[in-house]
Amino acid sequence: MMYWHQMESPVGPLLLAGDGRKLELISFQAGPHARRAPPTWLASARPFRPVLAQLEEYFAGARREFDLPLAPRGSPFQRAVWQALTRIPYGETVSYGELARRIGHPQASRAVGLANRTNPLPIVVPCHRVIGADGSLTGFGGGLEIKRRLLALERAHVGRRAGEPQMDLLAS
Repeated sequence: MMYWHQMESPVGPLLLAGDGRKLELISFQAGPHARRAPPTWLASARPFRPVLAQLEEYFAGARREFDLPLAPRGSPFQRAVWQALTRIPYGETVSYGELARRIGHPQASRAVGLANRTNPLPIVVPCHRVIGADGSLTGFGGGLEIKRRLLALERAHVGRRAGEPQMDLLAS
């Protein structure tokens, strides 16, 4: 059984989906690749309570890493790329080429880009932290504006200590 829930976030609505134990999908519903929950999926917020709590902490600047059971579906290469994404420090970025080197495939920057593009768990598996070799923001499933806002959020909180006031960087 697949469950789904749509939450509001500072970057627009997010569709969450999973089997009740593990998170399988996060979809930016305001982005160019919004998804609809199939009629066979059951709408329920209950299985997503830990996800909702951790995403709220992330958007508040209080969480830098996620601790959730995940079940992304992909090839072994895709899963290697997605695992490498989780090791990019909060508030930092790397190029596709650098990410390819980190997984032991230095000539595979385009394949890394494709795997990054198919990441089913953006934010939690931080594909927004990958940029072009020249430092430019490049493709992102949620759209470049959401990518820019996520990076700005993280950069603003990198130097902030817990308990310090925060600016509302995600307001448009």
